Amino acid sequence: MAPGSHPGLFITLEGGEGSGKSTQARALVARLRAEGPTVCATEEPMGTPLGRAIKGLFEREAPSRSREPGSDEVIVSDWAELFLFEAARAQHVRDVIRPALERKEIVICDRFADSTTAYQGYGRGLDLQEVENCNSIATGGLLPDLTLLFDIDPEIGLKRAVKAAQSGDALRKASDSIGEETLDFHERVREGFLAIARANPDRFVVIDAAQPMAAVEKSVRDAADGLLARSTLR
Repeated sequence: MAPGSHPGLFITLEGGEGSGKSTQARALVARLRAEGPTVCATEEPMGTPLGRAIKGLFEREAPSRSREPGSDEVIVSDWAELFLFEAARAQHVRDVIRPALERKEIVICDRFADSTTAYQGYGRGLDLQEVENCNSIATGGLLPDLTLLFDIDPEIGLKRAVKAAQSGDALRKASDSIGEETLDFHERVREGFLAIARANPDRFVVIDAAQPMAAVEKSVRDAADGLLARSTLR
């Protein structure tokens, strides 16, 4: 489903670990709500009870990814990881995102299908076309109207993420299956996000997440305002 083919507006925020996208998502939601539009704030995979259960599985089972299979261990394969995230997404689109768009709301989603392409496709090395096929099935072809990509050097981002986890501010636990990956993995993810953005220039706005907070916020504001100016929701 092409951008703009639904009554509401769908904005997604993407980026690697420690990019600050979740902070910017909350700030964007607060600003838009203060200006009047009805906003649905959600995230993946935590946007539904099923998604939260799946996220909890990865947090509990993350250490087992690097262990030899044993009688009491659950080894989450790369394809199983993909299908679990797609299951969470299918439920999320059906129960949260599409209904909000049909109500003419602005949906702000922290991560969506592009994360799966970047993490499971580019990061894990799964076949990109097959990952895209799975994304299309899970979303029913739904595409965001605008995707904000917060780009940052993975080494800097991971240091930020560790610092946030130590201070108790992290939304993602450091013990999950993604947080334990190598720097090389996160570099592949970054390159994946940038490749997706280059292939979809009409949908993506790439933001330098290493800039001062005020500059990042301005970039977010300008991109969101540009989309709203072209819509009938403002």
